[in-house]
Amino acid sequence: MNGTVLSVNGRRVVSDDEVIRAACHFFLRHGTIDMDGLAAAMCISRATLYRVTHGRDRLLSDVLWRLGDRMLGEARRRRTRSGVDGAIEVTHLFAEQLLASEPFRRFLAAEPDAASRILLTHTGRLTERVVVTQQEIFHEVGLDAASADTAYLYVRIIESALYAELVAGRSADLGVAEQAARTLLLAAC
Repeated sequence: MNGTVLSVNGRRVVSDDEVIRAACHFFLRHGTIDMDGLAAAMCISRATLYRVTHGRDRLLSDVLWRLGDRMLGEARRRRTRSGVDGAIEVTHLFAEQLLASEPFRRFLAAEPDAASRILLTHTGRLTERVVVTQQEIFHEVGLDAASADTAYLYVRIIESALYAELVAGRSADLGVAEQAARTLLLAAC
């Protein structure tokens, strides 16, 4: 979404950012986004909501990104190490927050198909955002030699643990994923 403002027949003007903020609050309360409920909470029509968001999956993607980016920001601020250890530390701090998030766990359990589409496919647009951010984290911790391909593989390794229930029907094993990610970084840098 690009910050556009929508006005329909002189009715309430709604920005992309306003919708995403409201949707984040809705998601944190309910572990999902119900478009009718969100439209009612925002005092706009469902049609207006869809015009601004271009669909529920896209809105969920934007909400999950915004909430996840906040968690990543917190993990980045709490980092105490550099190099490979610093990258792993940020990942660990982020993963702890994400796995402890009750709304996120409810979403994964209640809507596995939507979660898979949004979190694991190109149409969800999340992986691309996370890969770019992971490259920034690599730079922050001094891993300047890490390529975009390395960042992509790193993210996919960590996602395999975070979303293990969706992908393989098993519990997350972050320790194994962190070990594999460390091996990747040591080989690449």
